[in-house]
Amino acid sequence: MAVVPYKDQNNDKKSQVAQMFDNIAGKYDFLNHFLSAGIDIIWRKKAVSLLKAEKPKQILDIATGTADFAIEALSLNPDKITGVDISEGMLAVGREKLKRKGLAHRIELKYGDSENLPFEDNSFDAITVAFGVRNFENLKQGLSEMQRVLKPGGTAVVLEFSNPQSFPMKQLYQFYFKNILPMVGKFVSKDRAAYTYLPESVQAFPDGKKFLNIFEEVGFKQTKWHSLTFGISSIYTGKK
Repeated sequence: MAVVPYKDQNNDKKSQVAQMFDNIAGKYDFLNHFLSAGIDIIWRKKAVSLLKAEKPKQILDIATGTADFAIEALSLNPDKITGVDISEGMLAVGREKLKRKGLAHRIELKYGDSENLPFEDNSFDAITVAFGVRNFENLKQGLSEMQRVLKPGGTAVVLEFSNPQSFPMKQLYQFYFKNILPMVGKFVSKDRAAYTYLPESVQAFPDGKKFLNIFEEVGFKQTKWHSLTFGISSIYTGKK
């Protein structure tokens, strides 16, 4: 059964995830950096650095949210970055941020469903997605779409939370995720479900080798898995 944010609602996961991000859009950036003590910024830099040698010119950032990953990817000096997301609320915050930073001409944000991307086959040199794949309603379908729109020889980089396995990080992580995070998330965003959903969705996500298996199933090659910060998150890469 799919893990959803609002268990009292009957609509599908995709609709609920969009609703959840619309609800917390205004507080999302603050909570992201606060709840991770800023480590998420380091993780993004590390993920983007894996694309340096490729010098991608056209980059697609899926589940772009407020465009943090897309902005980080500008360090690769691409011709254009396109960000897609199913939450209009998050996109609105992202567009405002780009305008404020004078980056609207370099990054285009548009509404787009990761499981049915509005692009031609073989359109992008690189695809990035940070903390988004576990929100896909159909993981395999979303990854297949990434593979479809990636150019042959192109690289996909996926940054996602994972479940630490070693003592004491495993126990500390679970306590923080199940107790502290939902409490702070509710207090700041006024949406408790969003930050209860986060640990539940991470726990249900097929991380590590299991994710690489699915990545390979849809056609990605030369796949790699980099564990970060005692296994709290992981970077996965694959080539078309």
